[in-house]
Amino acid sequence: MDTRWIYEVGDIVKLKKPHPCGSSEWEILRVGADFRLKCMGCGRQVMAERRMVEKNARNLKKKAQEG
Repeated sequence: MDTRWIYEVGDIVKLKKPHPCGSSEWEILRVGADFRLKCMGCGRQVMAERRMVEKNARNLKKKAQEG
């Protein structure tokens, strides 16, 4: 079964391999052909190809709805 998530700015994605700081969770700052991700552990920002993020994503937490 192919699970396709809708990625939006502000969502938290858990990736397969942890960042060297130990955190596996990343906040999505930009969505497009490339994603800008911010590590939830150390705050480092990286750009990653959409394909890599979709392939290695293990969980997606949607941002809290305002209102």
